[in-house]
Amino acid sequence: MIAAELETLLARHEHDAWSPEILAAHDDHDRFPTEAVAVLDEAGFAENYLLGPDSSFPDMTTLIRTVARRDLTVAIAHGKTFLGSASVWVAGAPAQVAAHAGRVRAGEVVCWGLTERDHGADLLAGEFAATRVDGGWRLDGEKWLINNATRGGTACVLARTNPHGGGRGFSVFLVDRRQLSDEVWQPLPKVLTHGIRGADISGFAARGATVGDDAVVGEVGEGVTVVLKALQLTRIACSGLSLGAADHVLRIARDFVADRRLYGRALADVPHVRRNLGRAAATALTAEAVALVATRSVHALPGELSVVSAITKAFVPTQVQHVLGSVAELLGVRGFLTSPPGTGFAKLERDHRICAIFDGSTAVNRAALLTQMPRLGRLLRAERTDADGVRAATRLDAALPAFDRDRLVLTSPTGCSLVQSLHGVTTWAPEVEAVLDGLAADAAAFVPAIGGLPSEAFDLAARYERAYAIACCLRLWSENQRNSPLWTDGLWLRACLAVLLDRPDGEAFDALAEVLLDWKAPAFSITEEAA
Repeated sequence: MIAAELETLLARHEHDAWSPEILAAHDDHDRFPTEAVAVLDEAGFAENYLLGPDSSFPDMTTLIRTVARRDLTVAIAHGKTFLGSASVWVAGAPAQVAAHAGRVRAGEVVCWGLTERDHGADLLAGEFAATRVDGGWRLDGEKWLINNATRGGTACVLARTNPHGGGRGFSVFLVDRRQLSDEVWQPLPKVLTHGIRGADISGFAARGATVGDDAVVGEVGEGVTVVLKALQLTRIACSGLSLGAADHVLRIARDFVADRRLYGRALADVPHVRRNLGRAAATALTAEAVALVATRSVHALPGELSVVSAITKAFVPTQVQHVLGSVAELLGVRGFLTSPPGTGFAKLERDHRICAIFDGSTAVNRAALLTQMPRLGRLLRAERTDADGVRAATRLDAALPAFDRDRLVLTSPTGCSLVQSLHGVTTWAPEVEAVLDGLAADAAAFVPAIGGLPSEAFDLAARYERAYAIACCLRLWSENQRNSPLWTDGLWLRACLAVLLDRPDGEAFDALAEVLLDWKAPAFSITEEAA
C-alpha cells in the first residue's frame, strides 16, 4: 500500500467510519473507534508493521502520517501493534519472527507491556516478575498504562527474571493471552485520559500465568537491551504521528484564515496573521526534515540510531506542539469549541500532547542523548562522518540498503554523522560554524552526572538537537531538488533556517504562508511535487 492509495481509501469512508463527526462522537464518549480501525484492518494495513530485509521504514512512517492527519486516536491505537512487535523484529528467533509476522498480517492486535504504576519510565525498577518453572516461566505482576492492553491478543512484556534486577536482570516475553485463563491474566479498567479518549489505555495483571520457553524474545537476561534497541525504531516511527498532526493543524489554520473575515477583509490578508502562519508552517517543515532523515537512517545509519532516535523523539513532537500553540493563537476562541462552528482543533491539540510522552518523554530522550554527549563532542571536533550513510539518508531518490537489525547498538561508535558533516554545507548559514564550535567544546567537556542532571545539561541536549535539524535541512537541500514552490529560491530552507537560527526573515515567512494558502496536496511537505 502507498500513501495515495490509503488517502483514497480513507476518503471513501469520510461520510461513515472516518467521518470527523463520528470520530469526534467516539472521543466525546471515550469510545473506541472500532469502525475506523476495521477499515484499516480490512485493507491489510498491518502488513506495513512488519520489519525485515524487504521493508521500507520511511514508507511505513508515511502511512502512519497519512492516518494521523485524519485522526490521531486511530493512528495511535492501530499503530501500537508496530510498537508492540518491534522487540520481535529486533531480537526474535527466525521461527518466532515468522509466526508473529503471520499473526500481525492477520490483524492481530499487539500491546507493549513496559511501564508500571509505581515506576513509570524507570524500567530497571519494574516489579513484574517471571520465575522459572518446569517447561517455562510463571508471570506475576501488573503493567499499566498500556495502549491496547485489553484489546490486544498478544502482549510483549518486559519482566524481571533475576530477583536482584540490574541490566541483565530482565527478559522480554511474547505472551498469547488467549492461551491463558481469566483467572491468571486479567485486564485492568480503562483509564480516562485528557487526549486520545477513545483509545484503549488500560493495563493487565498476571497471577500465575505460565508460558513456555519459546515465549522469550532474544536471550534470557537481555530484556533491557532488546527494549532499548526496539525503542530506537519506535521513537522514530512516532514522528509520523506528529507530522500527521502538523498536516491537520496547518489545514485547519489555512481554511480558517482564508474564510474568516475581520474588519472587512480576509484574516489571511492581515500582515501579522500571515507572518505567524508562515512561521508555523516553517516550524512544521523543520520537524519533517528531521523525520525524513531519521526514517531513512534506520536503513542508512543503523549504528547511529541510539543518537538519532533520541533526537527525533525529543525534537519532532516538541516542534509540532509549537505549531499547535501558534495556530491556537490564530484561532482564538474558535480553537476551544467542540461544537459548530468549532474546527476540530481542540481534539487534535489534546490528542497530540501524548506524542511527546510515550516511548520516552522529551526529558527522557534528552537524558539518553546526554549519556553520549562527551563522545559526540569529540567526534564533532574531529569531523568524522559516514559519508555514504549521510548521502543515503538525505538523498530522497537514493536506494536504501535493507534493514539490518544486527547493526543496532546501544551506543553509537561513530557519533552522529549528520551533525559531524555540517562543516561542509554551511553556505546558506555561515553562522552555523560558530554554533558548531561552541557546541563541540561544551559537549566534549560535559560530564554525565549520576543521580540527576542540571537544567543546563538539557539545554545542551536541545542545542545538539537543533544542530541535527540544521544539518538535516542543509543536507536535504544540497542533495535534492523538487518542482515545487517550496523549493523556489530556497524558500523552505530559508524559512526553516530562520526558525532554527532565530533569524528575522519575515519575507520568507510571508512567502511560505502564501504557498500554504494555495496548497492542494494532503501533506504539507517538501517531498511533494507541484500539481
